[in-house]
Amino acid sequence: MHYAYIGLGNLGASCAACLRRAGFELTVFDLNRAVAEPLIAAGAHWADSAADAAAAADHVITCLPSPAVTEKVLDQILPAMKPGATWIEMSTLGRDDVLAFAKVAEARGVRMLELPVTGGVHLAARGEITMLPGGDKDLVDLHWKAFEAMGDRIFHMGPLGSSSIIKVITNMLAFIHLKACSEALMLAKRGGLDLGQAWHAIQASSGNSFVHETEGALILNGSYDIAFDIDLALKDLGFALGFGKEFGVPLDLASMTNQTYVAAKAAYGGKAQSPMIAKLLEDLLGTDLRAPGFPARLE
Repeated sequence: MHYAYIGLGNLGASCAACLRRAGFELTVFDLNRAVAEPLIAAGAHWADSAADAAAAADHVITCLPSPAVTEKVLDQILPAMKPGATWIEMSTLGRDDVLAFAKVAEARGVRMLELPVTGGVHLAARGEITMLPGGDKDLVDLHWKAFEAMGDRIFHMGPLGSSSIIKVITNMLAFIHLKACSEALMLAKRGGLDLGQAWHAIQASSGNSFVHETEGALILNGSYDIAFDIDLALKDLGFALGFGKEFGVPLDLASMTNQTYVAAKAAYGGKAQSPMIAKLLEDLLGTDLRAPGFPARLE
């Protein structure tokens, strides 16, 4: 199948590259053509607009930073999409956004799948990210080969809206784990331990987590560069807290973590890397969390 891929940020560019490596015909568009150059060099076609990309392809994938941007792009692509085309939205959206956008698409004869992913950009670059499709099973089956090209674990979560809930849950857990990881590393440092050795000991313990292994390593390097910023973390935590109110679930840890991210945004700005919540603790205590031998970015 020929896919259009619109939105080539850190995640989108990696997923689009996986599709191309798997042999899918690909047309790409982003407001910044420079980010598309590696894909073009690999054989992808460039489109001069989102509408042109949609018109050229059988199906359209979008990976965009906010519901407002999704709404704007959707208005551009729907009139151009081919009859029977699927719109696959990989952005992290609220469930209400997903359902509202699906109705807009349906009115134009286009069916929607939501496809949030989890695991980190470094796994997306390797085609090993976890994919969480939501929508009708026949559409999931139709695009399964594309999902396999982009990820190594795929979980059909149910009808539209289901995936937005689980994605928010996974991100909420990651942010809580990151706050806990920061505090644990600071305890180790202030307790006089070798931080590198402490990191390895935690990794081999019952207290280990995916976040400790990945973002914890970036904290010890000092780059904090997970390719995911504080504004995005606050957006996702906002979705989680909204679900907590809707479903009647008290989210004490999520609420505390949200306040930590609010403080980090005030200190470093919304475009700062999300692991910089650890730097809040470093700055407060005048104690850095550096150790040799840890990577600046995850590969």
